[in-house]
Amino acid sequence: MEVVVTPKFHVELPPSVRQALGIEAGQRLQVFVYEGRIELVPTKPMEAMRGFLKGIDTSIERDDDRI
Repeated sequence: MEVVVTPKFHVELPPSVRQALGIEAGQRLQVFVYEGRIELVPTKPMEAMRGFLKGIDTSIERDDDRI
């Protein structure tokens, strides 16, 4: 899949990519340069993240000097 960078450096995400990731107009993306490529990672509001770690094992051994 190929996209074009406009003279204003805009890039349009193809509809198949937007639909697959649930990206909507106005949504923010994190941009990373990684091993010579650009990675776009959709960010979600904190309210949407609530409960995403449900069921994680939190039983860890604590040091004696920690609460």
